Amino acid sequence: MQLTLEFGGGLELLCESKKIHKVDVETQNGVEKLTMEDLLTWVRTNLIKERPEMFMKGDTVRPGVLVLVNDCDWELSGQLNTTLEEKDVVVFISTLHGG
Repeated sequence: MQLTLEFGGGLELLCESKKIHKVDVETQNGVEKLTMEDLLTWVRTNLIKERPEMFMKGDTVRPGVLVLVNDCDWELSGQLNTTLEEKDVVVFISTLHGG
């Protein structure tokens, strides 16, 4: 399944300073639907090159990371249970700032 992943607010530093990633994510074990939970596991394994704890805590994103699926807050669509479809755009933005 082809998706566009965007990282901002400093999260791109965890992905070799690249903000936009066009990725092809395969579903596991013959499952037809890809969920955000599956995607986060894939991102941690395949995209995060350093300090994954800055992006994830347990099986979900850290507090302070805004997640948008097609410009809609994932909290409105089921968070980890959100089902993704071909060509969806998923945006991760850190709302935490040093200072």
